[in-house]
Amino acid sequence: MEKKRRFLDWSLLPVVFSLAWPTILEELLGTAVQYFDTAMVGALGTSATAAVGSTSTVNWLVLSSLSAFGVGFLAYISQACGRKDYQTARKAVMQAFIMILVVGSLFTALLLSVSRKVPVWMHVDPAIQDLASRYFFILYCAMLPRTATSILGTVLRAFGDSRTPMRVGIYTNLLNVVLNFFLIPESRTVAVFGREVYLHGAGMGVLGAAAASAAAYLFGGIAIIVGVLHHPEISPIGIKVRVDWDILKPCLTVALPNMLQRFGSSLGYVVFASLINSLGEVSTAANTVANTVESAFYVPGFGMMTAAATLTGNAIGARDPERFRDMRRMILFIEVSLMILTGSLLFAYAPQMVSLFADDPEVICLGSTVLRMVACSEPFFGASIVLEGMLQGAGETRFPFILNLLGMWCIRIGGTTVCTKLFGYGLEAAWACMIAHNLILCAGYAAYTARAGWAHSVFSRQE
Repeated sequence: MEKKRRFLDWSLLPVVFSLAWPTILEELLGTAVQYFDTAMVGALGTSATAAVGSTSTVNWLVLSSLSAFGVGFLAYISQACGRKDYQTARKAVMQAFIMILVVGSLFTALLLSVSRKVPVWMHVDPAIQDLASRYFFILYCAMLPRTATSILGTVLRAFGDSRTPMRVGIYTNLLNVVLNFFLIPESRTVAVFGREVYLHGAGMGVLGAAAASAAAYLFGGIAIIVGVLHHPEISPIGIKVRVDWDILKPCLTVALPNMLQRFGSSLGYVVFASLINSLGEVSTAANTVANTVESAFYVPGFGMMTAAATLTGNAIGARDPERFRDMRRMILFIEVSLMILTGSLLFAYAPQMVSLFADDPEVICLGSTVLRMVACSEPFFGASIVLEGMLQGAGETRFPFILNLLGMWCIRIGGTTVCTKLFGYGLEAAWACMIAHNLILCAGYAAYTARAGWAHSVFSRQE
């Protein structure tokens, strides 16, 4: 008699975590540095926090659009590795380098040219518009190395190497912390083990935070380029430097819908933040701090998203539908369990977390309220991240594009506009619309991937 298959294949647990934990650690450290940045800038006052946070959603728009190009290479390379076709995968890495040069240069020119207009478009308080624009300009001087870090990090993960991006991320973030420590504050005397120690500080404030980040991004971009060029399995050295449309076309077919999705969604984040900025300085500061706090609690989702995308691509390339089904169940189980835990912690300790970055009682109260609201939806958000990763690994980006844009502009933006402009509600109503958007994404992805013909159609394209 054939042995009955278990619903969860626990033998996949080591494979999933070997791919996920470096990304989780990398994201956690990046979030810790973000906490450190926010705390140091927050010490300069609410205006400084608002100046930095007021353009943060533009940062999401830019980086999410860039990462879409990486998604195109992820699907192509992970499936090539599943077929054991490593020569084709190496050729794809060379195309990724060409893409970095072209896209990174275009983004740099565009962003620096509009740096003074962005705070105006974001409805930033006129008193801090000049400071916000100078912060934005300095930050995006390092756009080309940030492009390399984003795309090459995804390329490495597609090969199953999530440790190299982790190491680069660790060194980059540590450098950012050290530079923040010396560039943001004034020179001061601190007590170290009972002794007075004089520390030099440049006293650059918000601009020091931007300079520290830009220098760290430059280092990270150079480091990951060196890491890929010297990688024993994926180095493109020896591959002819030319545009190969046989590789770029399928990559761009996957990447462009994903880029449009991310651009449209991130543009929605910009509009969403603009609506919040119009609610006043307290709402802007509370929103900035709450976003910073929450970012640490959905980090497991991005680690599992990496594992889901890579393992999905490998299973499809190897034409192994049983492994694909087992992997999908296991990753969803792990992710939802982790997000229940992190959501519970976020709900319980929201005031204490907000207090780390703000002294204003109004900001603490408002930030804690919206964090406790979103904590209840964390498991659903985590599930949607993993399901989207599976779709990316399968090379399916059109459905996420449609679902994300409809949810963003109809639910989050439309709902927030009605609540804040028509009915005069505040930040709590805006975050309620955001939560509704996340729940719709989860339901949509679950329904799409659970239908009977989806897995068959994915594998039939490999025939």
